[in-house]
Amino acid sequence: MRIAFVTPRYGRQVVGGAESAARQLAEHLVASTGWRAEVFTSAALDHITWRNDLEAGDETIDGVLVHRFPSDSGRGPEFYELDGRVRLAPAHATREQAESWVDLNGPVTPRLVDALCASAADVAVFYPYLYYPTVRAIGRVPMPAVLHPAAHDEPALYLPVFADTFASADALVFQTMAERQLVQRHYEVAGLPQILLGLGTEPPTARRRPGREVLGLGGRPYVVSVGRVDEHKGSKMLAAYFAEYKVRRPGPLALALVGPVAYRPPDHPDVVLTDTVSDEDKCDVMRDALAFFSPSALEAFSLVVAEAWALELPVVVNARCGPTREHCERSGGGLWFGSYREFEAVLDRLVADGVLRRDLGTRGRRYVERHYRWPVLIERYARFLEEVAARGKLPAEAVAA
Repeated sequence: MRIAFVTPRYGRQVVGGAESAARQLAEHLVASTGWRAEVFTSAALDHITWRNDLEAGDETIDGVLVHRFPSDSGRGPEFYELDGRVRLAPAHATREQAESWVDLNGPVTPRLVDALCASAADVAVFYPYLYYPTVRAIGRVPMPAVLHPAAHDEPALYLPVFADTFASADALVFQTMAERQLVQRHYEVAGLPQILLGLGTEPPTARRRPGREVLGLGGRPYVVSVGRVDEHKGSKMLAAYFAEYKVRRPGPLALALVGPVAYRPPDHPDVVLTDTVSDEDKCDVMRDALAFFSPSALEAFSLVVAEAWALELPVVVNARCGPTREHCERSGGGLWFGSYREFEAVLDRLVADGVLRRDLGTRGRRYVERHYRWPVLIERYARFLEEVAARGKLPAEAVAA
């Protein structure tokens, strides 16, 4: 089997949920099945500018052949002007506005689309739904198209251009039931072959040094949030809530924000920003935290939540994020908050009750072991892709069946 993955960015340098998920799926498929996996992607690293930071051309990364194509353009001022208008009522945007939004959102890579359509792959896997390579290629490829939407409840999902994107898929892969229900509420995809997959987790790395040493916190206790520090990921809210908490609950507790910094909260003596760290340091920081916080309301799965549970950390999520709250409810391994008062109550409980922390962490680890270890997950995914390839392209009327 020869699988072509299509994603806007690709590489170890890329810190992004969808792009990281695509890379891990491709690498594990190659390692577990011996199939050939290749990637069609841009030469960009930054998802805002789509600047061509990498050389166009081919390279092999961990057994996966990567084809990089230059991005002709990225987001400019005109994108933000249009986005500000259509997000007020995206379902009522004109088709012309929606098409322009896709092109202005980028990365504009027509040579990628042409090369993919000429590929000899048995299946094309698109990840996620949102960007130019998926929108412009999924309806043109001659091989069956599998779409990993990585969708969450955001204005762009309702733009009319994406009806064709979902209709052009021959199969769908969802990460949670919440994502599946969201997409099925708005697009006629129930008749498509589909699977609920999620993402796999690796066994935690061995401890190298205490997390407090990595953070420079001495002996202070702390809670942690891992991922891009970004206002759109809830980092601004989390930092503000924590600052208010420390006014009301003075003491040694600190907050560590671990990941590349797109939004820098106001300086606070109890908030530590690390920027990007090694996987080993990330694991050590998470391992020694009292709890893990996922403040984002816009997640389709959240691999770092699963990684936190693999380390037996209790997890706290945004109550408005369907997928991460679903994980907490199914596993019994986490709590959630929808306001500052709820945040304060949850944090008070976790700080005061070590038994509760251990119980939540144990339940979370069992949930991850049962559902999100790579060997079982890749076996299911490979079987699904084989079935899609054998079935071939679906007739258009199959979507509405």
